[in-house]
Amino acid sequence: MEVILVPAFADNYIYVLRDAASGKVGVVDPGDAAPVQAELERRGWSLTHIFLTHHHDDHIGGAAALKDRYRASVVGARADAHRIPGLDVALGDGARTVFGEQTARVFAVPGHTSGHIAFWFEAAETLFSGDTLFSLGCGRLFEGTPAQMWESLQSLRALTDQTRVYCGHEYTQSNGRFALTVDPANDALHQRMEEVAGLRARNQPTIPTTIGMERRTNPFLRADDPGVQSAIGMAGAPAVEVFAELRRRKDHFRG
Repeated sequence: MEVILVPAFADNYIYVLRDAASGKVGVVDPGDAAPVQAELERRGWSLTHIFLTHHHDDHIGGAAALKDRYRASVVGARADAHRIPGLDVALGDGARTVFGEQTARVFAVPGHTSGHIAFWFEAAETLFSGDTLFSLGCGRLFEGTPAQMWESLQSLRALTDQTRVYCGHEYTQSNGRFALTVDPANDALHQRMEEVAGLRARNQPTIPTTIGMERRTNPFLRADDPGVQSAIGMAGAPAVEVFAELRRRKDHFRG
């Protein structure tokens, strides 16, 4: 499955997908229709699927226009059916949806929003995590609780190391600066930040990351790690409490 990054707004990523075997073309979280349409026209492709992870406008704002132009099917969360106009395929946790020769498993991952979902294309080992899991970070808790988000992140953390993670925003460098304050002894994190600095200096994306990389470097996936717990003065505390403290600190971080 081919995945093309389409930048939008200040730091969003929209993803255009193509299943080579069938020729089906999809888009994930099209907050803006114009750059997606331009990419499709440049490649001579016609859109068949629109995948939405959550209801925020910077992720769905272009969906209606794309659906009207291409007659594409809109796939999203059943729990957000009342907040996603034009939803054609409403899915819940554990559901599977077919995209050409590919099949995506749906994960309910509440926390950032109450109805947030993620799409994992198992055969392609490709995850679209929206604003739940970021490279070196996680989403703010606008509608969910720390316990919900920690559970959501654990479900994504359990995917294969090789799974490529395509998230909703280019936040890696700022997330990493925070991560170093709560996990300063992590050599893998320092190495990742060197790589990130080089990529951003060349104006290149830091996405995709992988689940394996995030397990090693993302403090929000490591709230049950003794090193992270000790670094923030919470050795032996329940992981959900450690996660809540990490999220609280990140919310007030100005680095």
